[in-house]
Amino acid sequence: MRYFRIIFYLVLIFVFPTNVFSQVGIGNTNPDTSSILDITSTTQGVLTPRMTTVQRVAISSPAEGLLVFDIDEDAFYYYDGSSSWVKLEGAIKRDNYVLVKSEADLPAPSGGIITLDENTFYEINGTITLTNSININGAYIAGLDTNEDILVRVGGTMFVGSKGGSMRNLTITVPGGTVFNLDDTVHDQTLVLQDNIIANSASVGTIKGFMVVFSNVVQYSGNSAGIVYEDINDLLLSNQGWFANNSGSYETFVGTFELIEKVSGFSTVNIGNYGIDVSSNPTVTSGILLGTAFTGTSTVFVNKYTAGVIKYNFNNNWFINSPGLSLESDWVATGDLYITTPVATPFAAANTPIKISGTTTTVNLFRFTSAVNNRLVYSGTKSRFFTCTGSISVTAATSNKTFNFYIAKNGVILPESKQSRKISNGADVGALSITATVSLDTNDYVELWVENTTDATAITAEAMNLAIR
Repeated sequence: MRYFRIIFYLVLIFVFPTNVFSQVGIGNTNPDTSSILDITSTTQGVLTPRMTTVQRVAISSPAEGLLVFDIDEDAFYYYDGSSSWVKLEGAIKRDNYVLVKSEADLPAPSGGIITLDENTFYEINGTITLTNSININGAYIAGLDTNEDILVRVGGTMFVGSKGGSMRNLTITVPGGTVFNLDDTVHDQTLVLQDNIIANSASVGTIKGFMVVFSNVVQYSGNSAGIVYEDINDLLLSNQGWFANNSGSYETFVGTFELIEKVSGFSTVNIGNYGIDVSSNPTVTSGILLGTAFTGTSTVFVNKYTAGVIKYNFNNNWFINSPGLSLESDWVATGDLYITTPVATPFAAANTPIKISGTTTTVNLFRFTSAVNNRLVYSGTKSRFFTCTGSISVTAATSNKTFNFYIAKNGVILPESKQSRKISNGADVGALSITATVSLDTNDYVELWVENTTDATAITAEAMNLAIR
C-alpha cells in the first residue's frame, strides 16, 4: 500500500494544477510550508537519475539546475545554465588534521608536556587554556582569526622542546610565565612564526640553536621581558611590532649568527628599556637592520656592542638604515687625519717616492682605522670606491727644488693623483691639494707620498690633511 500511496502523490503533483496542493509530504503528514515536497525517512535516501558521462552530456537542452549522478566519475553534476556541467565536490578533509577546541583535543601530556604529532595541522578554535607545556615537534599549529583563536597558560612555559614547526594566526599569552624555551641542540630545525600576537607574558623567552627562524608580522604587547635569540644560523625578522607597554630589552642577540636580517616594523621604546641588545658582542657574519622605526621617550634605543671599535651601536658587520638610529654602512665609511708634529722627510735619491713623515692625529673615523702615522686603513666588509683628498703645505732646506706628490694605495703610488710644486727658495712654503678615486677592499690603506725630482734634499710637511669619503 505504501508504494501505491507514493505513486498517487506523485501523480497529483504532476497532473493537477499546482494550486491544488501547496505542499506534499512523503513520510510525514505535516510538510514544511517552505517546501513543495518534504520527504522524511530515517532509513532511506533519494536517488537522482544515474547515467554515464556520455549520457549526461547528450541530454538535450538541459535546464539550469538539472542534477544527475555520473556513474563513470562517481560524482554529482548540475547544469549551470551557461552550457557547462559543474561537478559537485564532496567534503574534503585534510589528512593529519586536528580541530582543537580544548586541551583535551591535543595529544595526552607526559611529564607536563604535550608533544604534538609531527607533520600534523592543529587548528586552534577559540580560546584554549593550557595546563601543560607544548612541544611543537615539527607540527603546524594555527588559528583562523588571530584575535579570536588564543592560547593561554597561566604561569610556566608555553612552548618547549628542541624541534621546529610553524605557529600562525594565534594570540599567545602566558601571564606570570614564559612563552618560548626552545633549544635546537642539533642545529638543523626551522621555526616559523607568522601573524601572531604575543601579549601580557612575564617573558617572551628564548629561541636558540635553530638553522632558520622566520618571524613575520608579529605584535608584542604588555610583556615584562623580551626575547633572546641565541646561536641561530639565519634569523629573519620581518614586521615585528613592539609597543611601548613592553619592558626590558625587546630583542637580545647572543652567540653566533650567520645572518640576522630585521626589516620593517617598529619598536616604541620608553626610558629604561632597549629595542635591541647586542651588549654581549654577538658574532654576526652579516647583520641587516633596515626600515624598522625606533621611537619613544628613550634616547638610547640600542644597548650597543661593548667590544671593538664602535662609533655608534654596531660593529662593521652590520648594515643599519632605520629611522631613529644612526646610519651605519660601508657606504658612509669615512676618515680624516692631519699632521700635528712636522718632521723632515728624507729621500734616498732623486725620483724615489717615499711616504711623508710626521706625527698625525685622526678625527671622524668610521669604518677606518689609523694605527700608523699618515695611514687610513679601510675596515669595512664591502669593496667600494672612495674619493681621497690631500692638502699639503711644505718647506725645503734649499732653493729651486721640484717635488711631486701622490696618493698611494697599499704602498704603491697612484700615478693619476700626481701633483707638482717647485720651492724657489728655502723660505718658501709650497701649498697644493691632491685628489684621486680609489677602490678599497677590507684592510687596504691610503697614504700621502712625495718625491724630489732634483736631488735628495729633504722636505718638511708643515701642515697636511688626508681625508677619504
